[in-house]
Amino acid sequence: MRIAYSPCPNDTFVFHAWAHGLIPGAPKLDVTYADIDITNRLATEAGAPNILKISYAALPWVLTDYALLPCGGALGRGCGPLVLTSSETNDPSVLSGQRVAVPSERSTAYLLFRLWAARHVPGGVGEIVVLPFHEIMPAVRDGKVDAGLVIHEARFTYPTYGLTMLADLGQWWETDTELPIPLGAIIAHRSLDHTAIANWIRQSVEYAWAHPEASREYVLCHAQELSPQVAQAHIDLYVNEYTANLGEKGYEAVSTLLYRASEEGLVPMVDLAKLR
Repeated sequence: MRIAYSPCPNDTFVFHAWAHGLIPGAPKLDVTYADIDITNRLATEAGAPNILKISYAALPWVLTDYALLPCGGALGRGCGPLVLTSSETNDPSVLSGQRVAVPSERSTAYLLFRLWAARHVPGGVGEIVVLPFHEIMPAVRDGKVDAGLVIHEARFTYPTYGLTMLADLGQWWETDTELPIPLGAIIAHRSLDHTAIANWIRQSVEYAWAHPEASREYVLCHAQELSPQVAQAHIDLYVNEYTANLGEKGYEAVSTLLYRASEEGLVPMVDLAKLR
């Protein structure tokens, strides 16, 4: 069974057990490691993997062929994307007409940024530059862009680049909606047995929690030179109760994000019944 997910610590932690044949009865996985911008695109192409980790913001384009699984993804609190600059200002109006680097035009991070900017950046931002997430902070630091939208472990490492947090979009979202922030979704092709796949993923999550040391080498091997401490902080933040089960709050968060985005004309209208 073919699967695509990122090399980030939360994904490798979650899927370690399944990818290493530790889940009884689960089929062998053929893993593709790819940045979220790549998996978002892969999900819309012929011959895509059976299972993918994508942005929740990309769901409207793939729900015809893929189903959202109720586990394995990333939602949470205190884990949203950050808007970073090289200046010390906390005034969002400085982004008016400026160049901003983002990790994907169909990422949840970018969708939240557009919803936030519509309220806080007079006249809107200028050029949007798509970069792999690990290239964004150096680009801001080096003056290649005026600001950057960052995700993942950049929450913990941006001060080492001399950057300033202009906005925490997760905090904004949580204050505005009282809901967790939906970041990464796990989807499976509609031709497959979703109940079985969800069960294998949950077993992989539970194995990871029960044996946290077992995945350490695998996680660090793919963690793009992160220290063990930063990799663990990343896992602690993004692997939580919603990873094991979206639950009612999780589904409400996803529905709210996609509904608001469609109302703003940022994504196609979604039949919310297709989310379950």
